[in-house]
Amino acid sequence: MRNSPYNSDMKPTASSRAVRLWTAALPEIDTDLLMVPLFEGEGLQGELQDIDGATGGVLGRAIASGEARGKAYETLVTPVAGWRASRVAIVGAGTRADFGTERLRRVATAAALQARQRRVPRVAWLIRGQATAVEVQAAAEGLVLARFSGDTYKSGERGGPPPEDVQVVVPATPDAGALEAAVERGLILAESSNLARELCNEPSNVLTPSVFAERAQRISGEAGIPIEVLDERAIGALGMGLLLGVSRGSAEPPRVIVMRHDPPGAPAFPVLGLVGKGITFDTGGISIKPADGMERMKDDMAGGAAVICAMRAIRLLNAPIRVIGVVPTTENMPGGRALKPGDVLTSASGKTVEVINTDAEGRLILADGLWYARQLGATHLVDVATLTGACVVALGKAASGIFGRPESWVAVVRRTADAAGDRCWPLPLYDEYADQLRSEIADLVNVGGRPAAAATAATFIKEFAGDLPWVHLDIAGTAWADEAKPWQPKGASGVAVRTLAQLPFTSAEWSQAVSKPEEPV
Repeated sequence: MRNSPYNSDMKPTASSRAVRLWTAALPEIDTDLLMVPLFEGEGLQGELQDIDGATGGVLGRAIASGEARGKAYETLVTPVAGWRASRVAIVGAGTRADFGTERLRRVATAAALQARQRRVPRVAWLIRGQATAVEVQAAAEGLVLARFSGDTYKSGERGGPPPEDVQVVVPATPDAGALEAAVERGLILAESSNLARELCNEPSNVLTPSVFAERAQRISGEAGIPIEVLDERAIGALGMGLLLGVSRGSAEPPRVIVMRHDPPGAPAFPVLGLVGKGITFDTGGISIKPADGMERMKDDMAGGAAVICAMRAIRLLNAPIRVIGVVPTTENMPGGRALKPGDVLTSASGKTVEVINTDAEGRLILADGLWYARQLGATHLVDVATLTGACVVALGKAASGIFGRPESWVAVVRRTADAAGDRCWPLPLYDEYADQLRSEIADLVNVGGRPAAAATAATFIKEFAGDLPWVHLDIAGTAWADEAKPWQPKGASGVAVRTLAQLPFTSAEWSQAVSKPEEPV
């Protein structure tokens, strides 16, 4: 594969070399399993007629009998004769009306996961009809997402290893260069999502705040991203009292990870600031969580992982604007020095917070993180966090909550998220929610009670975003899959990585969501 214009100064990664664009007639596709989408109610036409002939009529009979109905994610595998491919997998794609970018991405992932279960070493995904760059990118993302394995700590894989060779096959096209660039873009985005999933899958005795920072340094170094890690002394010097307060109960010191993408020739404005919650384990502190399910709290750093891995993709894709990534990271533990209900903390911005519940720690560290992103020159902010169980109650596992201001900036982020396959749904920030955060002795309390708890949490964070365009993504319900889906095994999902990574490429849409930058420190 040629180097794409998105990463012309970077070497292809190992997995990039294993996934390639291919243009060939159906009989000439050299693979072990050719995967072909089939729509509901579709008869034999176009490529399907050729496949039916190569299968000796098996496909036609399967469609006629209802064995192959095209229902999403159903698969029929059959040998073919006279072709270089040995088998064909007919993969249900659902109805044509519902077949958008996200369905394509999911169907490609599901098909590649089934190929892994069958231990197929070489697979190819066929783009039917005239291929577009959007389709090719989505297919590449789906195929690479299937390479992730959550079996790091098992003595053997539950399924087979990832295929050694993966192809995205398109008809002959005069614009092969654009499609190759789309494949490379999809690979980088999916690889970065998988890296975030690996981080979230690590147990907290391995991934401490210091180790999280070391992993970020390794990821940044491989991608060529400048990175700075602030230790507890530097954090104290900046006055980040909220982060230091949360960290008090842990033997593990806190860190702040700062990553910068500053491409040559980038304009001074806008500057995108990404802030991710990096709680490597959350016991709830003194306001301790129930024991049931607490082991899942190792993924409370999913927002931080999303920012770190999105910064990797932003660098490799050579985004045209400046981007700053900030990840405050700590544990939330109930030690003898731990933060207590009723304590008052002073944030780096100078606002004081009365802590009512120590299990509402994510918003505290995000507050200091957002302040620091502003000091570094960010003009537009997005924070990402597994923040509230209330958001899970409101939206379940189907979507993340999105809050923010102004509406034009929220709309840009939401459109980008939808295109990236990270569904989100807007929730309000009414003035009345601020009333629930009033303290008798400080500027704010850190919780506003059970009513509208996701909205009051977002309202708290808003107080630290200044007057900049700001979006908060609550990924508490989407960061971890409790049940396996055809396209998503149980475990970490890598949510928000692709959204954050693609936001810099939408900067032309930000004209209605502008703000004067603050003086950087």
